[in-house]
Amino acid sequence: MLIVKRIFPGLGLCIAVTGAATLLAVAERAWLGGTWLEPLVLAILLGLVIRAVWTPSQTWRPGIAFAAKQLLEVAVVLLGASVSAGTVMGLGGKALLGIAGAVALSIALSYAIGRGFRLHPRLALLVACGNSICGNSAIAAVAPVIGAEADDVASSIAFTAVLCVAEVLALPLLAAPLGFNMRQYGALAGLTVYAVPQVLAATLPIGALANQVGTLVKLVRVLMLGPVVAVLAIGAARLQGEVRGLPPLKTMLPWFIVGFLALLGARSAGLVPGVALLPIKLLASLLTTVSMAGLGLGVDVRSVSKAGPRVTAAVCLSLVVLLGISIGLIRLLQVG
Repeated sequence: MLIVKRIFPGLGLCIAVTGAATLLAVAERAWLGGTWLEPLVLAILLGLVIRAVWTPSQTWRPGIAFAAKQLLEVAVVLLGASVSAGTVMGLGGKALLGIAGAVALSIALSYAIGRGFRLHPRLALLVACGNSICGNSAIAAVAPVIGAEADDVASSIAFTAVLCVAEVLALPLLAAPLGFNMRQYGALAGLTVYAVPQVLAATLPIGALANQVGTLVKLVRVLMLGPVVAVLAIGAARLQGEVRGLPPLKTMLPWFIVGFLALLGARSAGLVPGVALLPIKLLASLLTTVSMAGLGLGVDVRSVSKAGPRVTAAVCLSLVVLLGISIGLIRLLQVG
């Protein structure tokens, strides 16, 4: 009951923002004859506008954080019901190897960019892993392994928070100029968007197929976190002449990925009734929109200015490099 009281104000605010975004989408269809901005995009924008003029107190923060993180993770789990094992196998061995290679190349190039801008090696590595794998989760897993300072972790996470919102909003605009179909765009989102939950927001405006492909590609990318952390831990131990333990398994393999895979398996085995698929899909969409409101309300875009121009340039250029690697991989593998 105490937990409910703590999250109620902020969660209620996120729900209110979601309601306002839904009404704006209805008005948009009435005035313009179509939907140019989906409710989940409008929810992010409304949240960002509110956050720019108002800093939430401790009364609001727990609920906002709950919506932005836990609700979005539940939405990812529910998405497993809309995907079958056949879709996963459809990625093919070449695609799986390509994703692994893209992550490794992105980490190497992003680290080189960070060092080129004279960032400390630990900060450059945090930026590289955050950009290349899964944003905050990668930063949190890598930081203790390489002995990163608190300031470096804070700077990396601040950029991840701001850029993930910018990417979710901007990436759908690239689909038409690149000439990508839904499968190709889904692969692009899965290869570039920071976190698994945010892939939902970046792909839902394009279509269900883009959403499914993007989530699967992103899951494969996230699974690279375990091997990367293991390699860094071994390397750090050798450099310092000590044995350094790995982070807990739950850090390298988040619970919502396990849940997604479990529900995917249940769907493939016929354990999820067909009549339940539509309600599950609608619930996942609703939770995603509420979460996007929380994401917008929780991000202060002004925090980026505190990190300095060198960090800003390194992070943004690393993201551009990742985008280029991803487009090249999609063309090379002839996805779609």
